Amino acid sequence: MEALIKERGGKEDQAATRRPRGRPKTASDDARRAEIVKAARVTFYELGYGGTTMDLVAARCKISKQTLYRLFPGKTDLFMAIIAEHRASMLALPREANENLPLDEALEQIFMIDIDEAKEREREAFVHLAMSESRQYPEVATLMHTYGAKQSQQMLADWLNQQQQRGLIEIADTASAARMLMTMIFGAMISKPGHPNDWPDRETRLRHLRQCIKIFVAGVQPHSNER
Repeated sequence: MEALIKERGGKEDQAATRRPRGRPKTASDDARRAEIVKAARVTFYELGYGGTTMDLVAARCKISKQTLYRLFPGKTDLFMAIIAEHRASMLALPREANENLPLDEALEQIFMIDIDEAKEREREAFVHLAMSESRQYPEVATLMHTYGAKQSQQMLADWLNQQQQRGLIEIADTASAARMLMTMIFGAMISKPGHPNDWPDRETRLRHLRQCIKIFVAGVQPHSNER
């Protein structure tokens, strides 16, 4: 009997070792989501929002439709994930609460004004896609506003609020200031579809972006710091 109990115990230990745990499955799902978003982004660029279907994305990812719908219940959910990824490429937020950088340097990092040209082209391509598809598909415009511009503006306003609470800046309306700052920076950073880029070179544009940031920083200095 004792030998039988040991044998059963050994088999249970082996089964426990082989049994998949929840953590690896979550990691696997996260990795799969990233692969799906990457493939879907390429498909959206190639075929547009209207021409992209969930069936096609599943086929290109070599996964079942059941798996795709489990991770992304619909095409809008998939597009929202791409918007979230795009938002992270436009604003490096949130940031560490105890970060101690000069305000102009922090803003340069937040807006990632000196990323490499390949990443610049990628984020501009998505902006152009979204602007083009928004005219034809109202849901794209809604998604871009709600999960793109609106969330980005709120995240930036929250960061400005934190700086104000630390006594580093003085702004009457941080939401308005965030909107103004985004208009200045993104207006110079992203060219409109069909309009030629009027910057002679990247360095000229970078100088302009840094000048925008310096003007903003000068305008939000606490009154107690004025001479």
